[in-house]
Amino acid sequence: MRAAVVTAHGNTDTIQYRDDYPDPEYAANEVLIRVGAASINYHDIFSRRGMPGISISLPLITGSDIAGEIVEVGAEIEGGWQVGDRVLINPIIYRGDKFGMIGETVDGGKAEYVAAGDYQLVGLPDEVTYEEAAALPLAYGTAHRMMTTIGEVKAGETVLVLGASGGVGVACVQLAKLIGATVIACAGSDEKIGRLKELGADHGVNYRASDFMKEVWGITGKPRVSGGGGVDVAINFTGGDTWTPTIRCVAQHGRILTCGATAGYDANTDLRFIWTFEQQIRGSNGWMPEDLAALLALGASGRMKPLISEVVPLEETARAEQMMEDRQIFGKIVVKP
Repeated sequence: MRAAVVTAHGNTDTIQYRDDYPDPEYAANEVLIRVGAASINYHDIFSRRGMPGISISLPLITGSDIAGEIVEVGAEIEGGWQVGDRVLINPIIYRGDKFGMIGETVDGGKAEYVAAGDYQLVGLPDEVTYEEAAALPLAYGTAHRMMTTIGEVKAGETVLVLGASGGVGVACVQLAKLIGATVIACAGSDEKIGRLKELGADHGVNYRASDFMKEVWGITGKPRVSGGGGVDVAINFTGGDTWTPTIRCVAQHGRILTCGATAGYDANTDLRFIWTFEQQIRGSNGWMPEDLAALLALGASGRMKPLISEVVPLEETARAEQMMEDRQIFGKIVVKP
């Protein structure tokens, strides 16, 4: 089969496009899926570069967000799945002694075919395309759980989103507006700010052109211990030197939500603001199957569609990943075999 294969840890030069890669083997409780689309995440880049403390066997086909059509079923398949069913794959593997994620511990979706367990399958409504479905799990699933289950974002609240132009960030903006919140979106260019406002963001801050903390204060007022000023919820999955300024944007009794640290995990925290303003820091890790089901229902109803920056052919996987590393995308980038 055709596949984009990571042959060694390193830059995008380690991605090799092949048309003779072995087809996946699948177990009795698994299915073989013809990939309709797979989207790219920073997790793919981290896996390719190598992650400290995590052993990844090479060669590897990355790609955890996958939608497609079942073409073969194992002899012990459960759930009534049949050849021809359109499905979204929940990439988390958690059966028996197996635990991990498709595209990290086993070959993923940047190929013509992929194997998945029957318990990982989510039926795909006819109204949702393969490209739209493949944009959902890691970015939109993570954002949905972080904002609803963990963050409890409510209508009328003011939400600050750092890194708002990436996959998770765009999802947070869309979901916050769907909930009924006021959104302040931070991104690295005026062009991206303009597009975020088109998505519904009420305010935009170009963090490359100005001090985002002071810009947020200008919008909401500086947080005061006596009450007033600041945002109710700040979403920061960048970390690094954005962490402390983010905390200083948060109102009394406000919440800081995090699901990652793309700019560095060893961030400084000024604890005075945490206790003085009685803030809460809430971590959120991934998604649950019900998050994916909720997102597919939103897509099928037309209430929300994932924002796709570009759809590229499989043989251009290296270029697509480089675009993500260079922050040249807005929303999700999808690979189509």
